[in-house]
Formats: sequence, C-alpha cells, structure tokens
Amino acid sequence: MSFGPPPSIYTQSALAAESQKKKRRRRALLLSLLVVALVAALGTGGWLLWGGPDAGAEASNKTKADAPGRLDIRDTVEQQPASTNGKMGFRFSVDDLSPGESYESPGMWATDKILAKGINRTLVGLTIGTDASPGKEKWKLRLDGPICGYTRHVTGDNRTAVLHRVKEVGEHEEKTYCNHVTFVDLDNGREIWSHEFPVSKVGGTPGAPSSGNLQESPSVTLTHGTVAVTWGGGTVAYDMDHGRTRWSTKAAGVCQDAGAAGGGALLVEEECWNRDKSLPVDSHELITYKVRKVDPATGRTLWTHSEAKGVRSVAIPSTDPAVIAVAAGDIGFTELISLDADGRDRAIIRLQQGTYTGECSSSSEYVVIDDCPTIAVGAGQVFLRSEATTDGASLGNWIIGFDLATGNSTRKFESGTNSQLYPVRMSGDQLLALRDSEDRITPTALVSLDPKTGKETPYFYFGLPAEAEKLTSTDFNDIVVENGRLFFGAKSVSGPGANEPKWVYLVLGIESAAAKKPQP
Repeated sequence: MSFGPPPSIYTQSALAAESQKKKRRRRALLLSLLVVALVAALGTGGWLLWGGPDAGAEASNKTKADAPGRLDIRDTVEQQPASTNGKMGFRFSVDDLSPGESYESPGMWATDKILAKGINRTLVGLTIGTDASPGKEKWKLRLDGPICGYTRHVTGDNRTAVLHRVKEVGEHEEKTYCNHVTFVDLDNGREIWSHEFPVSKVGGTPGAPSSGNLQESPSVTLTHGTVAVTWGGGTVAYDMDHGRTRWSTKAAGVCQDAGAAGGGALLVEEECWNRDKSLPVDSHELITYKVRKVDPATGRTLWTHSEAKGVRSVAIPSTDPAVIAVAAGDIGFTELISLDADGRDRAIIRLQQGTYTGECSSSSEYVVIDDCPTIAVGAGQVFLRSEATTDGASLGNWIIGFDLATGNSTRKFESGTNSQLYPVRMSGDQLLALRDSEDRITPTALVSLDPKTGKETPYFYFGLPAEAEKLTSTDFNDIVVENGRLFFGAKSVSGPGANEPKWVYLVLGIESAAAKKPQP
C-alpha cells in the first residue's frame, strides 16, 4: 500500500473484542460454511443476493424533506428501494498487507458517486460501483502528515474537514502536533483551503505544550457555513467558502475546550480542572464538565449547561434538539439528558445499569464527541438498543424509543431470533436500523422503523462473506447510509495473521439490486 508509514497497530483490546465475537459465532460454524459454499456456487464474488418481495415502482434513492443549501449540513432522507434484493455495490480491499503491518483509517464519507476514506495521511476517493484497490482511486489527496481528527458531517455540496499533523524539518513525525485543518471537496478531492490552528497542553494551566507536555486533543465539526475547531485553549471557526477566520474564543481559567458537536447547531464541551488539593488524585471530581451552545456566526455563547460532579465523560449525540450523554459510572453512559431551547433540562433518560446501550466514539486519538453510532435522535425521541439476551438457543435484542419531553419509553422494536438490531440514523421521521444476523443463515438487513406505527419496512436483505463479518461491529467500524447504499468501513486495517486469508476488506458497500449505476 502507498499511504505512508503505519503510525500504530491494532490495540490488544480491539483484537480481544474481535476474538470474543468469533467465539460467540462458533456455534453456527457449520451453517456459516454452508453460506460460504452457496456464495461460491452463486458466483457473486463472495456475496449473497437475498431475495424478498419487491417494493413496487422504483423510487428515487435520494430526496430531501427540505432541500439544504450548499453550506448546510447534509441530512438525507432515504426512500424505500424498488427491490429488497441486496447486492454488492462497492468493495475496497487490499491483498498485499504483511503480517504486523497496520494503518489507521479514520473517517468515511459517501456521496452519490464517491466513497471517500481516510488512510493514515491520505484521503482517497473511489468510484462507487467498482471493485477497488490501492492504485484505482478516482482521486487521492496526500496530506502533510497523518490524519488526527475528522467529522462525520458533510455539507450540501459534499465537502468535509479533517485535522492532520505537519512534519517539521528535523522532527520525527510522531512528535509533531495536530495543528492543521483542511477543508476538502469529496467529489473531486480538491483541497478548498487549509490552515494552522493553535495547540494547548493538557491540564488546567493555559499555555502551549513544551518539552514533555502532551497536547490537548483537538476536534473539528461542521455547522451552517462554519468549520469549528476546538484546540484545548479555545475554539476557532472558519467560513466554509474561503477559510477566513469568522471568530475565535479562548477558554477561561482552568477550563479547556475539549470538543465540538455540529450539524443543526454548534455545541462546545468544556473540561474544567478542580485545584482542590484535598481531593485524591484519582477522584472523578478533579474534572467537571460544561456544554455551551455557540452562535456559529459570531462565537457568542447562547447558553451553558453544567454537568453534575462525578460525571466521568460527556458526549453529544444531537445538537438540534440538544441531547447530552453522560457517564457517571464505571462502564458506559448512564444517562441521556434532553435540553430545551434555553439549555435547561427537559428530561433525564436513565439507561438502567446497562440494560440500554448508548455508544459514542471513545478513541483517544480522534475526538469526535458527536459520533454516537447507535444513538439516533429524531421525531421527538431518542432511540437506543438493548444489550443482547439469550434463551440458551438464540440471541436477540430490541430498540426502544424515549420521548425527549418526558423521558418515558415509547415504541419498542424486536430484533427477532438469531439477530441483533442496531440504530443507524434517522431518515426524516423514520429510523434506519441494521438487523445483523447472528447465525448467518437469516439474512442481514437494512430496515426502516416507523416510530408512530411500529411498522418495519425492509430496504434490502443481504449476506456477507465470512471474512467480512467483523465489519458490522460498531466499535471498530464506520457504518454509513447514503443515497440508497449501506457502507461498512474499517477504522483500522491490519495485515492478516497466521491461517487468515490475505484478502483484507477496508470498505464494503451494499445496495438494492434495482439501484441505478452512478453516472461518472
């Protein structure tokens, strides 16, 4: 591969998690082998084509409830495809990785024609509808250093932003700071603009890092007309068209700007350090959290919401309406808090000691506080998945909605036997969800769930080759639904181990068999 030297390898925790997933599925090994045999017999290049009832006349893959402007943040409304047969619509893979060779691959974005992926220090754009590999890119943008931050958001004219390092003369790449933001056109790979931003050392004492100091991890997000970057010591915002600085703010006293969430509004998370020397060094009261809403045009604070003492981490699944996820226990988020237009508490939704799961990006290398892959907010509700349950013979779970005004539970959607149901994102007032097969005989499916009626509508059914099953894990992969297609993309890629196939998938894309081929 030609994407630069690998900055790190898979962590042991990631490998352990994948190992546990494989062990859980050993009970279905013979059935899985049958699936693989059927794949070979069908001659679909490692893919199954699952049949189902047609959905009637062909509908457009992409519509908008309200067509966004080019500077708005994209919020696509998907429509049911003409056929529920799922087929491979895209594949990006490598077969030349050596054992132990590894790359970080942060960020994945899709347009109607292009699938874009970050790989180490390079952004690549690949034509949807192809069987792609390194060297077959539609475009390739090599940055001056490894990607160190990204946002899941995309504008109405298919642009996004990434953060990256810049190698300075005489310095080792791994010691350089994450201090550049680049705004990119995803359709053609053109760099619109790039700027350097300040850096701050970790902790409650303001100032730039010096020898031995760690850098406060920056973040980037998009909202209307604005690219916002938090860098610890403050936040700086750029206009999308020209990259001019719209405004900048500096964190006050012992507080640091620790992340920004975008989309329909702009919220900034603050971490504030408590200098009370009577507290033990491991006390969770050493850091307290605030969330402030910011006017993206001026940087003016509109309201501030202070989190309770003892909260250990904060994420922001939604900015409009505002929903904050807080962790006050040892593992995972414990509560979701919905806020009103003035930043006051509307409802508190307790996750019942892990019965319901809210997952947000937790990587220490990439701060993306609004990337919560299994928390969907819309239609006046927030949707969560339950943990898997078993009756001794099969696994299953459910998705449940909670009213943002009252906190009361609303609609419940069951996964059925030998599958698990994961929220993916809202599509207008409908919830898109992945029904992930556990036995690999029941097909995996992308479905639409109606919160008003409880009706489930299948978009398409599909199967995955055995070596690509781990791509459905939300812990280590991006899952994107856009323009009638479902994409799974690895956040890291590692060379095969002993007795593993050399073919390594970076991205797989699925679409309806009735989908039209993208025009060049």
